[in-house]
Amino acid sequence: MKVVFFEDVEGTAHVGEVKEVKNGFARNYLLPRGIAGPTTKENLQRANALAQREARRQEKLDAEARTVAAKLENLTVTIEARVGETGRLFGSVTNRDIAAAIQSAAGVELEHQQVLLPEPIRELGQRTVEIKFTRNVSAEVTVDVVPDAASKPVAEKLAAAQAEAAAAD
Repeated sequence: MKVVFFEDVEGTAHVGEVKEVKNGFARNYLLPRGIAGPTTKENLQRANALAQREARRQEKLDAEARTVAAKLENLTVTIEARVGETGRLFGSVTNRDIAAAIQSAAGVELEHQQVLLPEPIRELGQRTVEIKFTRNVSAEVTVDVVPDAASKPVAEKLAAAQAEAAAAD
C-alpha cells in the first residue's frame, strides 16, 4: 500500500515521504495512529507542508549542533580505569562514562545515547568515538583509556613485557 508520512518513523521514512509499505503495517500501525495516510491530493499537500516545517526545524537544530560540534573538534578525553593482571579493564568504559567525561572536559551537555559506541571499551589505549547530535551533524572525539593510580605498576609491567616480546621477535 502506498502511503504518505506525516511523522518520522525511525528506519522507515521521514515526514513528507511517499513510500510503499506492507498492507498490515499500514492498516494496523500507521493509519490508526495518524502517522501516515493514503496518498490523496489533500494528504500530499498536508505532508508537504509538514515536511517544509520539519526541514526548517531540522536546519535550526543542525545550526545549534554545529556550534557544539565545533567545540568538540580535536578533543581528547582521558578516562582512568582499573586494570587487571592481563591488561584488561575491571569492568568497562561505556557511553555513559564517555558522555560524563566530555561534559566535564568541554562543558557540553550530552545524553549517553548520543555517544555511538559499538561495544564497551575493555582495554587500555586510544579510540575514536562518534558523537551524534542530529541526523545530519556528528563529531569525533578521541577517548584515551589510561590506568588509574593503583593500576599503574601493573600496566607498566605489562608494557615492559610487551616491549620485551616485540624486541625478541
